[in-house]
Amino acid sequence: MNKDKSDFIAAETAVTLAGLFRERVKRSPNKVAYRQFDQDTGQWCDSTWQEMATEVARWQDALAREGLQQGERVAVLLRNCKEWVTFDQAALGCGLVVVPLYTDDRPESAAYILNHCGAKVLLLQGEEQWQGLLTVHDQLGDLTRILTLEPVTVPEGETRVSTVADWLPETGGELHSDDGDSSELATIVYTSGTTGRPKGVMLSHWNILFDSDSALEIVQMYADDLLISFLPLSHTFERTVGYYIPMMVGANIAYARSISELGEDLQTIKPTLMISVPRIYERVYNKIQAGLAEKSPLATKLFNLAVDTGWKRFLHRQGRGSWHPVFLLWPLLNKLVAGKIMAKLGGNMHMAASGGAPLPMPIARVFIGLGLNLIQGYGLTETSPILTANPEKDNEPGSVGIPLRGIELRVADDDELLARGPVIMLGYWNNQEATDAVIDAEGWFHTGDKARIENNHVYITGRLKEIIVMANGEKVPPADMEMAIALDTLFEQVMIIGDNRPFLTAMIVLNEEQWAIHAKNLELDSSDPDAPAAERFEKLVCEKITMQLSEFPGYAIIRQVTCVLEPWTIENELITPTLKLKRNRIMERFETDIEKMYEGH
Repeated sequence: MNKDKSDFIAAETAVTLAGLFRERVKRSPNKVAYRQFDQDTGQWCDSTWQEMATEVARWQDALAREGLQQGERVAVLLRNCKEWVTFDQAALGCGLVVVPLYTDDRPESAAYILNHCGAKVLLLQGEEQWQGLLTVHDQLGDLTRILTLEPVTVPEGETRVSTVADWLPETGGELHSDDGDSSELATIVYTSGTTGRPKGVMLSHWNILFDSDSALEIVQMYADDLLISFLPLSHTFERTVGYYIPMMVGANIAYARSISELGEDLQTIKPTLMISVPRIYERVYNKIQAGLAEKSPLATKLFNLAVDTGWKRFLHRQGRGSWHPVFLLWPLLNKLVAGKIMAKLGGNMHMAASGGAPLPMPIARVFIGLGLNLIQGYGLTETSPILTANPEKDNEPGSVGIPLRGIELRVADDDELLARGPVIMLGYWNNQEATDAVIDAEGWFHTGDKARIENNHVYITGRLKEIIVMANGEKVPPADMEMAIALDTLFEQVMIIGDNRPFLTAMIVLNEEQWAIHAKNLELDSSDPDAPAAERFEKLVCEKITMQLSEFPGYAIIRQVTCVLEPWTIENELITPTLKLKRNRIMERFETDIEKMYEGH
């Protein structure tokens, strides 16, 4: 890996996000910028920076015809693709404010966001998204133009809809440069909100540029890197780390076809970088564990030896462990175990990042032990988003890293982590009350997360508002317990209950494949919706939970469980687009089951 960063574009040089793009085109016109799969040809196709600039200019000329004023909002509802970038850069270069929408969000939520921000233009993918929006068609009155990448069925009288192919001019002129200054609003990103309506986080050009610039002092990304992008670009973590930061260094981005095809794409693209949320690592981890369960005890011992040896080698390189004779076995263990698993990630990965939620330590230990340079960071949409990250040479996987340059962190009396610096949002769009609730008079942003700071590393210890207070006054943080339980491959989703109750219980969504296996072993009919409530199965579930929580304090005892087969999804409104549990909604949906677990108590 060439670690030359001489072509790095500093935030001060870029000034704005559109300025960053123009500078990258100027410096690297013929270098490949983006790679994506063409469904028509069945081939992966590359686009250079100059080709991207030519397209951006066309989009800018088309946007200019819409008569939009600087500062007006335009929205994008696309899966990750180069057109997402083209639209974003065209709008930013015209001084417009980009509002990303989640492709799998509910139509009602999308309509609320479009109306709340007053978006004038919407770019969407095709028929699937359009059919969803037609269910809220009467709520789209502020939109003056609806653009679709693919042809859609347009109802009679709807004159705002155009396909991009028809809307774009054949050629464009020069790139526009009336994108304002660095302090102006660049984007409004709506938080998915586990309760209530989403809030529009206002981020300036400087918020994002400063965060990207500072992150590059910790995140190892270079001009010859190839990053695979699959987290939604509507997620600020992906947008900053998987779009703007690569632009700063001139790295190449490949857009995965889908999460379901990610495994195949990794081996085709062979990326050097991957950015993900813990859920993806958890799925890979569970597949590894499920595979081991079908292999011989010797294979399991060999795997565990490889992980243990790799972990010891990691600690030794970090200066936190001594040399051990077992290191001499690493070449063999790498060949037999670790190397084969890393090959499934493409074989070229020099760094993988995890963010957006806590990464369970057992999962981090496995991947790091197998040789993956896995680093964890922390931040929020309201902080552009990165506040901390683990440096490669000072990687403490139990922490979320050290503060980025220019960011002040402190822990309040109630253990809440507070942050201050150039990355803090401008506020919530048209919601001063909510803004004042999280940014105090001294400029400290209240994260809502509990933390401790040791040796300059930040450790997230819980959520202020996600604390269960039991009837006996015991305070229980559920998130860590839920993550630990979900490490068992039988459990797909977990929520612990116990507020104002005498003991803890759990609602659990079962993994379909693992449920079928266990049901067969227990002579249960896996197709029977009542079968998960069988006494012998619930006994097995409780035993597994007890095993997963064996290292937790005494309060971590689950006395009753309810298992269900239907996943909690965005569509059934039980999780947010960023996969966070909507605890109140789950409590309402399963009120009868929950009360049954507490009958007689």
